[in-house]
Amino acid sequence: MSAPEVVQARGHALADLLHRSAARYPGKTALIGSDRSFDFRELHAAVDRTAAALARRGLAHGDRLAILSRNNWQYVVVTYAAARLGVVLVPINFMLKAEEVAYILDHSGAQGVITEADLQPLAAKALAELGLTLSVQATIGELEDAAGWDNFTTWVDEPGSAPHVLVADDDPVRIMYTSGTESRPKGALLSSRALISEYVSCIVDGGMAADDIDLHTLPLYHCAQMDCFLGPDVYLGATSIVLPGPDPAAVLAAIETHKVTKFFAPPTVWISLLRAPEFETSDLSSLRKGYYGASAMPVEVLREIRTRLPQVQLWNFYGQTELSPVATILGPHEQESHAGSAGRPVLNVETVVVDDDDRQVPPGTVGEIVHRSPQATLGYWRDEAKTTEAFRNGWFHSGDLGVFDDEGRLTVVDRKKDMIKTGGENVASREVEEAIYLHPDVAEVAVFAVPHPKWVEAVCAVVVPRPGADLDEATVLAHCATRLAGFKVPKHLVVADSLPKNPSGKILKRDLRTTFADLAHKEN
Repeated sequence: MSAPEVVQARGHALADLLHRSAARYPGKTALIGSDRSFDFRELHAAVDRTAAALARRGLAHGDRLAILSRNNWQYVVVTYAAARLGVVLVPINFMLKAEEVAYILDHSGAQGVITEADLQPLAAKALAELGLTLSVQATIGELEDAAGWDNFTTWVDEPGSAPHVLVADDDPVRIMYTSGTESRPKGALLSSRALISEYVSCIVDGGMAADDIDLHTLPLYHCAQMDCFLGPDVYLGATSIVLPGPDPAAVLAAIETHKVTKFFAPPTVWISLLRAPEFETSDLSSLRKGYYGASAMPVEVLREIRTRLPQVQLWNFYGQTELSPVATILGPHEQESHAGSAGRPVLNVETVVVDDDDRQVPPGTVGEIVHRSPQATLGYWRDEAKTTEAFRNGWFHSGDLGVFDDEGRLTVVDRKKDMIKTGGENVASREVEEAIYLHPDVAEVAVFAVPHPKWVEAVCAVVVPRPGADLDEATVLAHCATRLAGFKVPKHLVVADSLPKNPSGKILKRDLRTTFADLAHKEN
């Protein structure tokens, strides 16, 4: 057992990353928010003062602090201030209802909550449902009637220095609640070791560097934006610009104004940028690195990006929260030759595909994707049974179906829940989506299963036309019939104005399944 002094000298926890970047690049711009910017020295000092304020209010190593907010500079400060104290941060999706927020506050055992001012009624309602008043309650921004709530933003400038706290590499620093398919979300515990191992994978295989100027528009409550991009930026000493959301006009303006070199978004957001009227008039010449995830980039959209942003190299990131989150990356040189692939396992992840008995299958065979990695979650908070199940036989089981090729590239066939079993045949929703995306009048599409009295499940597609296009069901089905086997052609197709998405831009197929659950019965 190492002495405390040795442990301290060897420390490599999340807050150390900012401390070291501030020493290397004190005067370099670290963070640009809507109303305040920081160089690395200033950001480090603001985090230290905020950690001191949290400590004065009673939060200590191992306590849980929830944050309910859209993106802002305060979110970044809270993240590193909590890490400085060994306080476990609990990010909450700001799109949730009060009952869902209440579940996370209760299940995590949060001792404090910091919320954006206009989300305070949501937080207050959740606490009221639990009959709780937490020891720390604060808002980002002032409220006229804020009895019992402090103004967090003032804490950032309160004098004081944070107490020294020894945070071990595998102490939990985050509980990330995953949406999943179950009735209640699971809380994935992430440690500094998991996160920093993942940052190294992102930096090495994602082509990241200290001179990046990165634009963050997807929610920081999700580890894709926070830990594939903002965390590595802080580690490297790169510059981060934070916007509250991925509004296309605001994104394009920020790229031009700040000479952004690096940007991440799911395919749905990339599509919205390409369709925005401001795209043609914005100076996007600084942009060099583009990243996407959440789903594979439709081939036609990939080609359009190549044509309209020829200077941009693209990377596809695949993973999940429990891997902190990246597991595989498809690099720029393989985007067109292996479109749709998730790429190769990253530096710090071992990935294989197994059958139902957890035996590894050869290339070309579909099975469940499983991982071994220091990036993996410590387990699920207060859920030993689910932890044991997820880590059975010494591998983390992703719940995704995939297949490796002979050269070590992984293709994600589907989530297990997204594989459609119709009339005894398996249909990958992704394959059908790719075929529909080939139609020139299709902007977006989602394919999923609906219950069917004859086929058990039927292939259903919801299609959004490009602006000005006249698209109907018969046209799309005829298009599919020329490219897909008969059993893969959608039995039901709906033309809609939009698809439901979460704040990260990921299409919510579970909502579509619910909305159209009775479609087969209504049409028969």
